[in-house]
Amino acid sequence: QEVGPGAYLWWYVDAISDDGRYALSIIAFVGSVFSPYYASAFARRGNSVDPDNHCAINVALYGAAGKRWAMTERTRAAVQRDRRHFGVGPSNLHWHQDHLSIHLDEVCAPFPFRIRGKVRIFPKALCSYVAALDDAGHHRWGPIAPCARVEVDLERPQANWKGQAYLDSNEGDEPVTRPFNVWDWSRASLADGSTAVMYDVRQTNGSERVIAQRFTPQGMVHAFEAPPRREALPSTFWRIKRSVRSDAGSTTRVLETLEDAPFYARSLLQTQLLGESVTAVHETLQPQRLTALPMRWMLPWRMPRRVW
Repeated sequence: QEVGPGAYLWWYVDAISDDGRYALSIIAFVGSVFSPYYASAFARRGNSVDPDNHCAINVALYGAAGKRWAMTERTRAAVQRDRRHFGVGPSNLHWHQDHLSIHLDEVCAPFPFRIRGKVRIFPKALCSYVAALDDAGHHRWGPIAPCARVEVDLERPQANWKGQAYLDSNEGDEPVTRPFNVWDWSRASLADGSTAVMYDVRQTNGSERVIAQRFTPQGMVHAFEAPPRREALPSTFWRIKRSVRSDAGSTTRVLETLEDAPFYARSLLQTQLLGESVTAVHETLQPQRLTALPMRWMLPWRMPRRVW
């Protein structure tokens, strides 16, 4: 898939083990959307910048095997990309007939812990739904396998588990900082095996955009009315204000803050949605913070750039 200058494309996986002891997220980037190197190159060279020269695979592990986070950006020389395969340095994603296979070999920063092993995602059904996230339609979201199973076999740190998983993709024709002030995203597994996903987007032009869809294990898509937004969740260490939409009269609590970054937070929530008590994966992104100069200085400590 072609990605233009300043644009981006990413594939996102998150998974939770059946026993609740482990969780992970993996994001594979073409045009690394949060990269200070990509933003700087686009500011200097504009339409001559090459998104394939700024690719990364972000891995985050949580739970009993320990918490680890890695994201190394690599150049075009270290990238292989076609219809079924995406390789970035020593790690890669490959689409087989019935599953997505992910081979990981990454090093954390600033402390060089290694993440090495395999993750396989088995969709219960594939989905072709696509929705625009902004009024102009320059940024789009598409769930690929919102209902899926995962098999995790890690050597470093050692962990073997199975659980439920979610796979989607986001793409944009311009930097993510242009149209968005804040977006909150969440996904929750329901009792019938379906997955409810909500986007709650506030744009720089002052307008809001809300997407609420339920995806069944059979591949059907059903819109539902998003409940009211509630902003009673505690702010993170970096003062990210998390908001969630949940059933009227219900109570939401933060089970765990998985990631607490200056521009982004990922959390596990206990909440109520569509009349059910659910555990939700929740993310808040504040893209405008990426434009601050102190942020550009801080990010390379966690996001190093390598030729190979």
